[in-house]
Amino acid sequence: MTTSLESLATGKYLSLTTFKRDGSAVATPVWFVREGDALRVVTDVDAGKAKRIRNSGSVLVAPCDMRGNIQGDQVPATAELQDADATVETAAAIRARYGIVAWFMMRRAQRKVKKTGVPTQVGIVIRLSQTGD
Repeated sequence: MTTSLESLATGKYLSLTTFKRDGSAVATPVWFVREGDALRVVTDVDAGKAKRIRNSGSVLVAPCDMRGNIQGDQVPATAELQDADATVETAAAIRARYGIVAWFMMRRAQRKVKKTGVPTQVGIVIRLSQTGD
C-alpha cells in the first residue's frame, strides 16, 4: 500500500515520527489540516517534537488512530516550524476541523498568550518527500 498526501489528508489522525539526536524515533499521533501540498500541525513550543524538528526537519508520517497505531505506510517528509502569525492560522484551521474538542484543548494556550504575551504553541508544516498524487 502506498501512502499519498491525498490518503493522509482523508484521515483524522497523523502519526508524526521525529528523531532524537541519537537517531532514535519518537512517534506521536497529532491532529492536522491539509493546505495545498502540505500538512499542518500545532504543538506546544516546548514539546519534544518541536525540539526535535528544530534539530532535524526529517520526519516520517503515516495515517494512524487516536492512540497512534499506524494504519498505513510511513512516508518520509520534511517538517519546519512556523512563525507566530502562521501558527495562529494553523491553530484556527485545526479548531475548525476538529470542532469543540480542539477549541477546548487549545483554550489553555490561548489564555497563556493573552496573559504573558508569549506564544505557547508553534505550528509545523510537513511536506512529503515523494508524493503519490
